[in-house]
Amino acid sequence: MIPLTAIRAARERIAGSAIRTPLVRLEVDAPCEIWLKLENLQPIGSFKLRGALNAILQSDADELAGGVVTASAGNMGQGVAWAARELGLPCTVVVPDHAPETKLAAIERLGGRVVKVEYERWWQAISESAYPEAEGAFIHPVQDERVMAGNGTIGLEVVDDLPEVERVLVPFGGGGLSTGIASAVKAVRPEAKVYAVEPDTGAPFTAALERGEPRPVEYTVSFVDGSGAPAVLPAMWSRAREVLDGGFAVSLDETADAVRLLVGRARVVAEGAGALALAAALRHGWDEQVVCIVSGGNIDAAKLAQILAGETPG
Repeated sequence: MIPLTAIRAARERIAGSAIRTPLVRLEVDAPCEIWLKLENLQPIGSFKLRGALNAILQSDADELAGGVVTASAGNMGQGVAWAARELGLPCTVVVPDHAPETKLAAIERLGGRVVKVEYERWWQAISESAYPEAEGAFIHPVQDERVMAGNGTIGLEVVDDLPEVERVLVPFGGGGLSTGIASAVKAVRPEAKVYAVEPDTGAPFTAALERGEPRPVEYTVSFVDGSGAPAVLPAMWSRAREVLDGGFAVSLDETADAVRLLVGRARVVAEGAGALALAAALRHGWDEQVVCIVSGGNIDAAKLAQILAGETPG
């Protein structure tokens, strides 16, 4: 687990930059009482600002002399670019070739330099925690403890607002968000259960739990660009399996349904990954309080239009 002291320190460190997002009740016909943690309302449209800020603010001046670098499908890139702009640092973001234009445009608007590479090269940068072709301190989007501590501040806010929370559902991309949140929630409310949710187009954590060990899985690029992967990073498998109570894989159709429901019932715009938790809650319908982490809302307008028209993008 990420130490509670580190998470509380992160909350103080990022206060005034990352906002304390609301936890709102979703009015929907379901056995469970569903609450939405709206991280799509952060200044960059996703939770990633918390971890990026916490990591960069703890880096020393020598480490940051050449600027900062990260590998991201888009949201972490925005978080690192936002923090770098505030500190006057150059920023390079390595993105996969399928990254949404909405996210790439936002990175550039924040002053970041975008380097687009093939998916395999992007995944290599994440696996190796390095991209030597660019100068700067590499801020890992997932397995940096400082990033996870920043993510954990969401868990503190959830328990502050809903002290009797019973179940928390968290999108799982690399595991940094779910590990951070689970560390915080279980430290202050041990009775609560925390689960990861992945798209079934690439659900390595759920598969690893079923097999008892991580193995590569088939991965297909989809509109759920912020979650899903061909494998669990080894460092994250050892952490996530200790703090998470399980995992679920949901279909693209279920995820698109959840995106539509969020717009229709709550006037909330969520990207694919941001709707995964709600998709799982609607499928399983537990008779208890369930918090769904809406991790982000950075979705291309054309894809959102498709979904609202009743279609499921590829």
